Amino acid sequence: MGYGSYNASDWKKLRSSRGISSDSKASSLFRGDGFKEKYDPRFINMRESCDSSDSPRSTPIILGFDVTYSMGYLAEEIATNSLNRTILEIYDKQPVTDPHVMCAAFTGVYYKNRISEEDIGCPLQVTQYEADIRVVEQLLDLRIPYGGNRYSYDALVWYFASRHTKIDCFEKRRKKGFIFCIGDEIINDKNDVILDEFNINMIFNDKDTGDLTSKELFKEVSEKYEVFHIITGDTRAVVSWNKLIPGRVAYINEDNIRYLSEVITSIMQMTNGMKARDAIRQWSEEAQPVVEKALEKIKV
Repeated sequence: MGYGSYNASDWKKLRSSRGISSDSKASSLFRGDGFKEKYDPRFINMRESCDSSDSPRSTPIILGFDVTYSMGYLAEEIATNSLNRTILEIYDKQPVTDPHVMCAAFTGVYYKNRISEEDIGCPLQVTQYEADIRVVEQLLDLRIPYGGNRYSYDALVWYFASRHTKIDCFEKRRKKGFIFCIGDEIINDKNDVILDEFNINMIFNDKDTGDLTSKELFKEVSEKYEVFHIITGDTRAVVSWNKLIPGRVAYINEDNIRYLSEVITSIMQMTNGMKARDAIRQWSEEAQPVVEKALEKIKV
């Protein structure tokens, strides 16, 4: 996937048609009446980011975010502001070529029907890679459940990206895509074997994966993606994430979440050679201290 191109007018039309405003809440934004098979990894063999006449040098970008109850503000921010602004900033600043964006919502909880105990949802939902307004439409089609989790489960996104995506930028040009996962929880460093917590076959319909740690999975997915984690809220999570992926961890306070697009764009620019001071200085006076704080521990 990844045809067409993104423009601000389409976003304005979608906002108007859906009644989206800066005050919109997750309960009204995400209208999915259930977990849909087309976003459920059990029913997805491969997501593809392919070059085309519209995107001759495609760059896949995965935006993964925690959608448990405590992170409702993040889902709202991404849907009402940050997803649109991030894509527009990429077109404006050009840190990468021809962006194809996928949204991935993770929870770490397998939801069941309270009456029948039948499985009705999964810990991960993923959209297609899209180059136009369809990525926002698909984001709003996801199910945002209530519930909580102890850890931030980026590893589910990493697993899917590593084993269930096909990206031309890497296969044709040996250029990596990008993964940004956003959450407020620590990494699980006490019981680090992925299969101890998740039934991989149940989530991804994969068999015989063997034991797989977060560290091993990070190394595997990093072969074709530049991987980052952005922490919101509690600064204590920074320590645990820096142990696992040092130099790949950014921090942004919940009160400054509106500057998420500036942080993401700056990290992509730095990965492709821009100096941190130049990445910071390009933004507004209000955004600069937020971006500077966020980039403190980024080493690329």
